Amino acid sequence: MARQLWAPWRLEYIKQADEQTGCFFCEEGAGSLGGAEESLLVHGGESAVAILNRYPYSSGHLMIAPSRHVGSLAELTDAEVIEIHRLAVAAIEVLGCVYGPGGFNLGWNLGHIAGAGIDDHVHLHVVPRWSGDTNFMPVLADVKVLPEHLLETRDRLRAAWE
Repeated sequence: MARQLWAPWRLEYIKQADEQTGCFFCEEGAGSLGGAEESLLVHGGESAVAILNRYPYSSGHLMIAPSRHVGSLAELTDAEVIEIHRLAVAAIEVLGCVYGPGGFNLGWNLGHIAGAGIDDHVHLHVVPRWSGDTNFMPVLADVKVLPEHLLETRDRLRAAWE
C-alpha cells in the first residue's frame, strides 16, 4: 500500500499561486521584490540567480533560475545551462558548509501539473535533507518547523557564497 506524504504548510503557497501577478524570479533577480531587506536573493550571476524558497520544504531550500524569463528547458542558452549547473554545484557546497546536511534533492518542476507554481519561468530546486527531517508536526499540528528565519538563512548563505 502506498504511503502518503502530507505537507499542509504548503497550502498558503497553493492559495496564493493562482493570485500571483508578475514573476517572482524576475522580480527577485532584479532586486525589486520587497526591497533589498526582504529579498531572498542569495546569489546573482551573469545569467542565473540563486533564491531562497519562501515556502521551503527544509531550511536552506534554494531555487536556481535563469535571470531571463524562460518557460522551458529547451529555450535556455548554453551559457544559461552551464551557469545554472555551476550555481547548483556551488549551492550544494555552500549549503554543505553552512548546514552540513546528509544529502540533497535536486529537481525541476516543469509545467503547472508537475507542481511548478511558476511554470513560465523554469527553475531548479536544491533541497538539503537530513536523516529524520520529517516529523509529526506538519501532519498532526499543520505546522512546519524551520529552525531559522528565512532572512537569517539568506544572510548566512550570502556570506558563505562569497
